[in-house]
Amino acid sequence: MRFIYTALAYLLVPFAFATVLWRGFKDRSYWKNLGERFGFGRGETSATIWVHAVSMGEVQAAAPLVRALRSRYSHMPLVLTTVTPTGALRGRSLFGEDVHVRFVPYDLPACVRRFFDRARPRLAVILETELWPNLYRECGRRSVPLVLASARISPRSVGRYRRLVGLFRQTLSHGIVIAAQSENDAERFKSIGANPRRTHVIGNIKFDFQLPDGVAEAGKQLRELQAPSRPIWIAGSTHEGEEDAVLDAHLRVQQRLSNALLVLVPRHPNRFESVANTLRRRAFRFVSRRAGGRVRPETDVWLVDTLGELLTFYAAADVAFVAGSLVPIGGHNLLEPAALGLPILTGPYNFNSEDVASLFLEVGAARTVVDATELANEVSRLLEDPTERHRMGEIGRQTLDQNRGALQRLLDLIDPLARQ
Repeated sequence: MRFIYTALAYLLVPFAFATVLWRGFKDRSYWKNLGERFGFGRGETSATIWVHAVSMGEVQAAAPLVRALRSRYSHMPLVLTTVTPTGALRGRSLFGEDVHVRFVPYDLPACVRRFFDRARPRLAVILETELWPNLYRECGRRSVPLVLASARISPRSVGRYRRLVGLFRQTLSHGIVIAAQSENDAERFKSIGANPRRTHVIGNIKFDFQLPDGVAEAGKQLRELQAPSRPIWIAGSTHEGEEDAVLDAHLRVQQRLSNALLVLVPRHPNRFESVANTLRRRAFRFVSRRAGGRVRPETDVWLVDTLGELLTFYAAADVAFVAGSLVPIGGHNLLEPAALGLPILTGPYNFNSEDVASLFLEVGAARTVVDATELANEVSRLLEDPTERHRMGEIGRQTLDQNRGALQRLLDLIDPLARQ
């Protein structure tokens, strides 16, 4: 089965690399460090701890773990790999020179061997669900302990994995430790061949998220400077197909609150210009964060076309809609607005963090909306009701605090492996 997988990988990698090159015409960051995708790049002079986080959201979620590992094992360099340029950029902005950030190689045997020769991992920690047979096999071949941290498999994915159960049973049999987010995730891993004795439930390390120092105050100052007397709602990390729904909702919100301001934050930099064009086409009066535009009384939308400022803009808002959830992307991080005490709205697609979404919906810290009409109604109600905003926000903040601790449970699993 692994032979068939590897043969298919050799056929597909040229297309994957061509996609990277094509995206580079719009976003030149895709053309940086291309050799790393084939295992080339910086060589480490000593054994390292390797942490992999697939994209920007996972890199942000990994920050507490990375900092804890740097503190506990300061004598060992730490290598952080990611797949996307935005993930790499976020990693460098979070950790600077303390962590060596690079792209993970394609899952081809030669690429993987080159990566291991250069990165020299003594311990590998992979966030959430990245099941790569050749990478995992190389960990087993080189006796590198491997931990799947805060691991999850969505209900939508488990059927696909089961069809390849022969491949993944072999992959998961190399002594891998699985630190699953939930009992459901643990059972799904076992159903595709994970060793029950090495499968643990630790919770979601995203709950151990800590707000950066000063972010709440920075958001407050930004609001006072730009829109001190206006009701503000934010649509964070929007995808294609969501902006039009959000803008439709904003038109309805403005019918009830004529001075309402929408902060619109697209997820991917290569879409910033297309979202700006959508705003122009639909005749919204907007200002661009990147251009330094100032919000005026007639401004309808504040377009955040920069990276790394989402938290600050959450802190400047009254209500948060967390996107990637009106379309089947799977939803983004609900914990960031919860940590800031905001009431949360989300669409129906939250399979990326189903346990977090279910918990927040159950306790009343979040509400689901399925279309622009429902989104507009909920935003309007919350903007008109500061008492309800405060109530939902406090529930979210308390729920976040009550579910911390997964990081320590993960470190308890890692420590014996790191000392081997």
